Amino acid sequence: MLKRELTFLFALWRANLQGAMEFRVSFLLQIFGMVANNLLYFAFWPVFFSHFDDIHGWTLNDMLIVMAIVSFSWGIMTFLFGNFNFISEVIANGRLDYYLSLPRPVLTHLLASRSNVSGLGDIAFGVVAYLLSGQFQPEQILRLLFGVCISGTILLFFMTLVHSLTFWVGNATELGNLGVNALLTFSLYPITIFDNTARFFLIIFVPALLVGSVPAQFVKAFSWQGLVQLSLGALVLTALAITVFTRGLRRYESGSAIQVEV
Repeated sequence: MLKRELTFLFALWRANLQGAMEFRVSFLLQIFGMVANNLLYFAFWPVFFSHFDDIHGWTLNDMLIVMAIVSFSWGIMTFLFGNFNFISEVIANGRLDYYLSLPRPVLTHLLASRSNVSGLGDIAFGVVAYLLSGQFQPEQILRLLFGVCISGTILLFFMTLVHSLTFWVGNATELGNLGVNALLTFSLYPITIFDNTARFFLIIFVPALLVGSVPAQFVKAFSWQGLVQLSLGALVLTALAITVFTRGLRRYESGSAIQVEV
C-alpha cells in the first residue's frame, strides 16, 4: 500500500517537473528570480550586523542558519506539494470533485498535484546560506536535515489547516495569504526579540518560531527541549490538519455533486 502511494507521488512529481521544464527560459527565470529575491531580503542582516555585534546573543551566522532552514523547508514544500496555498480556491470552486473521483488519498493527491519550480531557487539559496554559516559538523548537518523536515511539515500542515476552514467559513484564500505571510515573516527573526507572551503565540497559534528560530537553535546545539518542541509541534499540527480536512471533506461530499475535471 505504502509502496503504491509512493510510486504515485513520484509519478506526480516527475510529471510536474517535466511540465515545468517544457518552457526552459521560464523555468530558469523562476529559479534565479527566487534566489535574487531571497538575497535582497537577506541583505538587511549583513548591514545590520555591521553596526551591531548581536541581537541578544544572535549573530549573523545564526541568521544564516535561520534563512537556510526556512528557505530549504519552503522550497521543498512548494516544489513537492505546491498546491497547499490553493486549497481554499480548489474547495470553493468545486474542483475538489476531481480528486474525489479518483482512487487515491484525496489530501495527498491535492497537495502534490501542483509544483512551484521557484521552490528550487529557495532550495539553492538555502544551500548557499548554510555553507556561509560554517556549521559543518556531521551532527549539525544531521540536525539541519531533521530541522528542515520538521519545519517543512509544520509549514505544510499549518497552511492545510488554515485553508481547510473553507469547508466551514467559505473561501479562506485571504486568510491563507495572511497566515503564510505571518508564518514566513515571524519565522525569519531571532526568538530573543520576542517576550514570553509573543513566543507563546508564535508557537501555539502561528507556529513561526517552530519553522525558523527553534530548529536553528537545535542545529547549533542539541537540546531535549528543542527536540520535544519540534517533534510534538509537527505531530500535533499534522494530526489536527488531517482531522479538520477529513471532517470538512464529509461536509463537502454531503453538499456537492461529483463532477470529473479532465
